Amino acid sequence: MRTARGVGGEQREEAIMSFKQIQVHVENKIGLIKMNRPDIRNAMTMESRKELLAAFQQLQNDSSVHVVILTGAGTAFCAGGDLRTLKDTNSIEGRKRVKIGHDLIRTVLRMEKPVIAAVNGAAAGAGFSLALACDMVFATRSAFFVQSFIQVGLIPDLGSIHFLTGLLGHHRAKELMMLGERVTADQAHQMGIVNHLTENDDLLEKAYATAEKLANLPGVALGLTKAIANQNLTDYLEETLEMEALAQALCFQTEDFHEGVEAFFSKRSPKFTGK
Repeated sequence: MRTARGVGGEQREEAIMSFKQIQVHVENKIGLIKMNRPDIRNAMTMESRKELLAAFQQLQNDSSVHVVILTGAGTAFCAGGDLRTLKDTNSIEGRKRVKIGHDLIRTVLRMEKPVIAAVNGAAAGAGFSLALACDMVFATRSAFFVQSFIQVGLIPDLGSIHFLTGLLGHHRAKELMMLGERVTADQAHQMGIVNHLTENDDLLEKAYATAEKLANLPGVALGLTKAIANQNLTDYLEETLEMEALAQALCFQTEDFHEGVEAFFSKRSPKFTGK
């Protein structure tokens, strides 16, 4: 344990868990999880998915932690899945990869502690899904959100179809998912995806200020409020996630997926054929 200067200048006790692709700090009842691969814009690898799952599980079981903040290092929150690791994915491995992501989403939803997403830049693909699973979303004005799956021949995964249709309604959600166009933080705020907008330098300070308020409220009541509120959110979620895993495994085998990935790395527009 060591002391650290916290938001507002007070001294806090800080415990650090050791991971390779993420950083985890615990200070004054607040757990901070930071995705820490800025070199790939915090794109999710198999290892980072497993580490995020382990971190959320540890913080769920840590009685000293009352609130969790999730953010990214550098200029991105999370750029989605790491396409470099998907080039040669077969349907079996692809389904397994998606299933690990499902465990992460379930853990975020089921932990009876508030989780705040502090979106500091791009929240694309699976990064968008991860933000949607959190209880509150803070975003800088320069941040953006994009359902980028369609751009590489995939379906939205990690619950995006389920969350967005429930949040926005079918027509608006389908527009975001089918077109895969970028949504600014201001637009996301107007849609109800983002709770609060901040300036770039104020993001964590604002997120911590709300986290501190939550951390000093009755934890049992907060946890049960989240659990009951999520009942409607999680209705039919399991069925949707299983359909999603099977559909994504199929998409991994299409020519359009391989074309989308090649086009992404070649920095050109893809030429999809529907095969």
